[in-house]
Amino acid sequence: MTLFDRLSEARRAAHPDRRAGEEPGEAHREPADPAAALEQLPDELVSDAALDHLVRAQRQALKELQRPDGHWVFEFEADATIPAEYILLQHFLGDIDTTRERRIANFLRSIQNEQGGWPLFHKGDIDLSATVKAYFALKLVGDDPQAPHMVRARQAILARGGAAQCNVFTRIALALFAQVPWRAVPEMPVEIMLLPRWFPFHLSKVSYWSRTVIVPLPILMTYKPQAKNPRGVRVDELFLRHPDKERYPMNATGDALGTFFAGLDTVLRTAGRRLPKGSRKRAIRKAFDFITPRLNGDDGLGGIFPAMANAVMAFEAIGRPRDDAEFVMARKAVDKLLLDRGPEQTYCQPCLSPIWDTCLAAHAMLEAGEDPDSPSMQRAIDWLLEREITDVVGDWAWQRPGLQPGGWAFQYRNDYYPDVDDTAVVVMALDRAGDPRCRAAIERATDWILGMQSGNGGWGAFDAENEAYYLNSIPFADHGALLDPPTVDVTARCLSMLAQLGFSRSHSAIKRGLDFLRKEQEADGSWFGRWGVNYVYGTWSALSAFNACEEDLSAPYIRKAVKWLQARQRPDGGWGEDCATYWPDKRDLEKDSTASQTAWALLGLMAAGEVESDAVRRGVAYLQAGPRNGAKWHEPLYTGIGFPRVFYLNYHGYSAYFPLWALARYHNLRRDNERRVRYGM
Repeated sequence: MTLFDRLSEARRAAHPDRRAGEEPGEAHREPADPAAALEQLPDELVSDAALDHLVRAQRQALKELQRPDGHWVFEFEADATIPAEYILLQHFLGDIDTTRERRIANFLRSIQNEQGGWPLFHKGDIDLSATVKAYFALKLVGDDPQAPHMVRARQAILARGGAAQCNVFTRIALALFAQVPWRAVPEMPVEIMLLPRWFPFHLSKVSYWSRTVIVPLPILMTYKPQAKNPRGVRVDELFLRHPDKERYPMNATGDALGTFFAGLDTVLRTAGRRLPKGSRKRAIRKAFDFITPRLNGDDGLGGIFPAMANAVMAFEAIGRPRDDAEFVMARKAVDKLLLDRGPEQTYCQPCLSPIWDTCLAAHAMLEAGEDPDSPSMQRAIDWLLEREITDVVGDWAWQRPGLQPGGWAFQYRNDYYPDVDDTAVVVMALDRAGDPRCRAAIERATDWILGMQSGNGGWGAFDAENEAYYLNSIPFADHGALLDPPTVDVTARCLSMLAQLGFSRSHSAIKRGLDFLRKEQEADGSWFGRWGVNYVYGTWSALSAFNACEEDLSAPYIRKAVKWLQARQRPDGGWGEDCATYWPDKRDLEKDSTASQTAWALLGLMAAGEVESDAVRRGVAYLQAGPRNGAKWHEPLYTGIGFPRVFYLNYHGYSAYFPLWALARYHNLRRDNERRVRYGM
């Protein structure tokens, strides 16, 4: 019997998961005023019987959303940028589905905010680049520039300096439509594909998402194709002066290093015209050698819309026939991201999140008493095991040659880019289920996770040692997210996984990881959340890891984190941190409580031993009283993050599985008279 067998048997004997009766019918509840409902609660929490009833009902509601093959997948929404770019892609190709673009236009109009533009997240301020793309897309569809919504958008753009001040990706889109000269775009010669690994810039030095988005772009910049734009639409009215006379920003950081790279960009423009044609052909060939094996079937290059759309345009630029198998597959991957919302609206998702949704839903189901041997859980396990990546050595091997693959992606398939975070959470779910079929996959994933630890003790999301911070100052990187360095939340998840599997505190990987977390704690006691909004997410993640690794929960730094969470609780009993907290001057901004952030805070506090605290009691009461529809609590605010200050995400599953998870954990700990959480998450 292996270590994993013994751990699973012992855990199931000590805490057998119970098969609870199903009680549908209570999953839909919409009190008129959740805050008022909270005020009416007695000092003692609503009865254990009522909580048990709610947990069972919500578990059943979540189970009913499981797909027949065993997985869960929820809507995955970003801002106006992605659906607008889908319309731009259609008009670039001159292949327009008028019904589809009309439905997308309806969606874009529906999310225009009161300021006249489009924000990066619900109730956020206008974002200039998102607003320019949305305006351009609507004008391409046929909206009258003098229509009130277009006038308001145009005024908002001009008040912010005009379209010339947009980010790099927006200026590239405008250049492809001949709306701005190509000098508006930073130089990115395709010869970067020929650079050696030791050179200051190399694909191995940037993140996976940057790699897959970047590689098709130099092809476009070399060929400089012009969009078909069959309706001949222009947006000159979005500039303060003629686009040919505008000055375009090339130093987003404003620092000395950014100034240096801006000067280098000018040099490259001159030098690029003198590069040998032979090297250019070799570089283009090497770029396609990178793209082709990573096309990823109908899941697309990198599994993310910007990379997929760039690949399609690169094929078009070189004259690839539209009926070519790879071209067809790349187009299909883009269309797979479309999602109808109601009878008259469609939007385009930035990618799909089935593995993330499935492993998190599995945790919630198990916490809520679902028998791991039930048909539902067995189907989920089967589905996850089928998607383990074992036969593709991905880009991570650039930094970890010789390490054997063994992990999971975020999307349905993305074999070159397994996700460290997903892998750790999948492993914890499989281990908790205790199915012996999972043993080999858990062992492979454990070896891979151990091998992906960076030198500073932390873990990044897709790569190790991805810390060439100077690259965030190049003109192309004005989004500030070119890299994938180790982060608190991913590191915490890896530590939680290792501890749940029985790794000792004395193990070097755990010791180094714990040191990393301690060093990353903020002055106020919280931890930064890279992949969830924001400090509540990071603090929950860190506290879960410290608990799993059997840290002394009375240690001053842990008590400081507990006090921070308690201080951030809102008057209604919930927690709600705004997406704008990624800007230093808005660090403490909040608008409303959300179910998912409340669940994270509760899970973090319970991991720190605060099961009986008033803060936890009030947070549970907030969730009990909160409006919900089926499995999901009402949650219009975004709580996910792609790139801080640039790209935000609304995981529609978060309001289903996280609140259920928190309520079930609270119920279980009280019922069993336990004060220590026994799982990694």
